[in-house]
Amino acid sequence: MSSYLRQKLNSFQIGTSLSSSESDDAKQQVPIEEIELSKIQLMKPLLLSQDPSAKDVDDLMMRRFLRARDLDVEKASAMLLKYLKWKKEFVPNGFISPDEIPNDLAHNKLFMQGYDKTGRPIVLVFAERHKPTTVDEFKRFVTFTLDKICARMPSGHEKFTAIADLQGWGYVNSDIRGYLAALSIMQDCYPERLGKLFIVHVPYIFMTAWKMVYPFIDKNTKKKIVFVDDKKLQSALLEDIDETQLPDTFGGKMKLVPIQEC
Repeated sequence: MSSYLRQKLNSFQIGTSLSSSESDDAKQQVPIEEIELSKIQLMKPLLLSQDPSAKDVDDLMMRRFLRARDLDVEKASAMLLKYLKWKKEFVPNGFISPDEIPNDLAHNKLFMQGYDKTGRPIVLVFAERHKPTTVDEFKRFVTFTLDKICARMPSGHEKFTAIADLQGWGYVNSDIRGYLAALSIMQDCYPERLGKLFIVHVPYIFMTAWKMVYPFIDKNTKKKIVFVDDKKLQSALLEDIDETQLPDTFGGKMKLVPIQEC
């Protein structure tokens, strides 16, 4: 970072002449949208100085990475640059083809249909149908899925709602390396895309796997995860999803659509 940009960043983050209490009061009076916009403007030259392809990154993407790093410009910029490098290497054609993930698609385990009450697309995964493949293929499947979801976002929306149905899940379905790989891609490459995750029909034995994955979930993602009691399942889902948009497997009226057909 140049000395000029560092000075601009520092002056924006900590101020120069206000006392601590005055600075806090001033920050409270500044709308968060203005703070984010100012930090986006600081990010742009940082990104372009490191990677010319960052010229194609829009303000909304920069804002998501900023939010994922609590509006820290340097951390958000480093995160976004790492993503751009990953995208070039892991998805050189710009997209993942179904031909690259035949085994994971054959499981018929992930669906997308309907929208929740805020307009977010709804994704449903049946964990019992998952059978571990290679980590590389599963990472490509996760990327394929997230790209499909993002492409379906209505105008004005950036997040999706997910339901993970664990009914019938057993050790044969356990895939810690796959779970951690998926978590890394979602948190590091598609930050602030998950709006809410309902985990339903949770078997007791799943908690063994959960305890291994939980420490790797960042604090922002943890806030979005809800374990739903079986007795309150439909009522909990209906709080966020209208019956006309709720998947029929949960008593709603929306037919399931495999992710590859979306």
